[in-house]
Order: sequence, then C-alpha cells, then structure tokens
Amino acid sequence: MRHGAKAIAVLALALAACGGRKQDERAGGEAVSAEAAALPARKPPPAFAQCMSCHSVEPGRTMIGPSLHGIIGRRAASLPGYAYSNALKGSGLTWDEATLDRWLTDPAKLVPGSRMIFTGLPDPARRRAVIAYLKAGQ
Repeated sequence: MRHGAKAIAVLALALAACGGRKQDERAGGEAVSAEAAALPARKPPPAFAQCMSCHSVEPGRTMIGPSLHGIIGRRAASLPGYAYSNALKGSGLTWDEATLDRWLTDPAKLVPGSRMIFTGLPDPARRRAVIAYLKAGQ
C-alpha cells in the first residue's frame, strides 16, 4: 500500500470509529459528542486547586474540611461527620451561588470566628468558575 493510500485508510477507520454521533463544539474548538456536551464539566478550574488541598468533591469524603459535594442548597455546617466551628453553625447560611460568592471573597468577613484558614479569592471570574464547578457536580 502506498503512503497516501495508507493515510486515507487510517482516516477512514478513524471516521468510522466516530459512530456517526452528532458532534458539538466546545470553547477552544474541541469537538465533543452531543451526549458529552450535555454533561456538566467535571474538570476543576485552576482556582479550585486551593480548595482541593482541604476539601473533596466526593460524597461523604471528609478531609481537613468537609466534602463540597452537593453544597448548593445545603445549610452551612450541616454535613454529618464534620466538626464545624460554632460561628459557622450559628451563621444561618444556606450555600447558594450568592452566598458562596460572598464566602469565597472573604470567609472571615462573612463568618467571623470560622476556622477556615482560606483568605479568599479576590477575582470575581475565578470565584464564578469555582461556583460553576461545584454547581455542576451536584
């Protein structure tokens, strides 16, 4: 088989492997199947690296901090099995996008006396990315 014919055969096999599924395009030009396009993004944004040093997004996996899985809509300091500060227990907060944005901006300002040692994310775009990631993992 000549070099050109070999390349065409490889290309034909690659196209056949696609299975004819409808393709969508993500930001950056990355083609994905329609099924994959419907799923939330599971890759954490770069700003979430700080969170991962203390928190898991796996259900029931407590680390230094509680699991963040299912945090949207959850009452603050309500996850069983974690010893929350009295300040967070008495905060009356429910984690929604607006509350998380305030928390991620400056946790000590929102809940003075909390044990969280994170000083905050000043960049609104980075906070939105973290919140979108947490929301997608619900």
